Amino acid sequence: MPPRRSHKKSRAGCRRCKSRKIKCDEVHPRCGNCTKHGVACDFEYPAIADSIPLPDTPRPATSISDCDSPSTATNPSTPPIDMSTPLPMYRNPEPLPLTGTSKSPRLMELKLLHNFTTLTCQTLTISPSVSEKIWRDTVPNLAFTGANFLADALLAVSALHLRSRSPQDQELVRASHAYMASTLSEYGANLSKGINEQNAEALFLTASLIAFQSTASRIFFRDDSDPKDRSEGYALPLSWFHSFQGVKAVVASSWQWLRHSSVVIPIIEAQPALNLDLSGQNINFFEHLLFGLEEEIAGPGDDIEDQVLTRQAYQHAVAVLDWAHKIPHTGAPLVFLATVSRRFVELLEARRPRALAILASYFALLKCLDSVWWLKGVARREILGIVSLFDPDDGEWWPRLQWPLQIALFEGDDIPPEIWGANWHAERTVLEQANQNSSFVSHIELLSQMFSAIQQLPPTMPDALDAVAHSNALARSKMPPQYEDHSPH
Repeated sequence: MPPRRSHKKSRAGCRRCKSRKIKCDEVHPRCGNCTKHGVACDFEYPAIADSIPLPDTPRPATSISDCDSPSTATNPSTPPIDMSTPLPMYRNPEPLPLTGTSKSPRLMELKLLHNFTTLTCQTLTISPSVSEKIWRDTVPNLAFTGANFLADALLAVSALHLRSRSPQDQELVRASHAYMASTLSEYGANLSKGINEQNAEALFLTASLIAFQSTASRIFFRDDSDPKDRSEGYALPLSWFHSFQGVKAVVASSWQWLRHSSVVIPIIEAQPALNLDLSGQNINFFEHLLFGLEEEIAGPGDDIEDQVLTRQAYQHAVAVLDWAHKIPHTGAPLVFLATVSRRFVELLEARRPRALAILASYFALLKCLDSVWWLKGVARREILGIVSLFDPDDGEWWPRLQWPLQIALFEGDDIPPEIWGANWHAERTVLEQANQNSSFVSHIELLSQMFSAIQQLPPTMPDALDAVAHSNALARSKMPPQYEDHSPH
């Protein structure tokens, strides 16, 4: 098992942690809590300290602390979002003033909009497609129709993109945080009123941009803690999963309108068709990550239903890895974040060794996308962080970390097939074969059907969606395989 962190009192925590009355890990220049929630930390930006209230100062009435569980009771015809699905990335955002001596807010917005429509829109898709034109032209026009939260979201992402080229520009730092804070405030308010035909497209696009922002923000993560102090450790990027799971929840609850959208469908169709092998009859590259699973989950006194959901969560996550491993340059690895089950995210939050090993292998897949600005260096940084949680003398899990570790440390752009474990030259053929039989939209159709089927279930059964998803995927996987696995394992 990964070592547990030692406990220490927080004596000099950041002002934000003090205002929330939570323990601060005191990591500089940005504490773990502020990093996790994607908000500015006064360790990194002392100038904002005065804008953060201390514990004895009541919070403004406009706080959106309840955004994790938006109410959806105001519109009976609108499918509600699962109350247990968290809004991604930020919690209790506090807008930062867009002030400065050299640029007015209006000029900053013009700069950000120009950057989004000329450059950022090209980076929101891994492979060139019609969706690039949608992000460039259609999305800004939709934002101009009154969807202020969508406008703020695209400005926030654009600011982050510019910041990647000018990391010391404090105007861009403030703009990125301020616009995303404003986005989440209005986004949460609109979700609480319910999704309908008029706002479904804007809410989906905003959720997607929030997920993008959550992922891209990680490139600014700075861990200056003492490597000898294990108490400060490595922070898992759980906000990635929360934000992409948020997109999944929005899609599932508004698919009756999105399925006919000329804006949304091309974006979804740009993703490669999800073609999973859950039959257990084929030898797959990552099957070693499931070794010992039955012994692990069959503990005495464990609930049978819990065992089933845990088994399904692991099997499904590994199946997605095996699928993405064959077509990594298509952007397929990014689908992992949205398609894994809620139970798998819970296992990650609990830092279960098997879940961490699967996550390390996932980040290894992102090595193929290292040239993308918002993923540059992610594979190396995250894998080394996960590996630091394990004991090198752990004979069970340390060997299973060697492949992602080898990928993380590989120098060069083209990883040889004998190291990667698959022939990249067959990538196009594999993708064409998969797309002939299904599309990502068909996967969404299935998800929507399952979501509708469990609307009447008690809220204490949120994992029913995971169970049905696994069962349907398993049934499909019993069909003759569409392609062979050429893994060396």
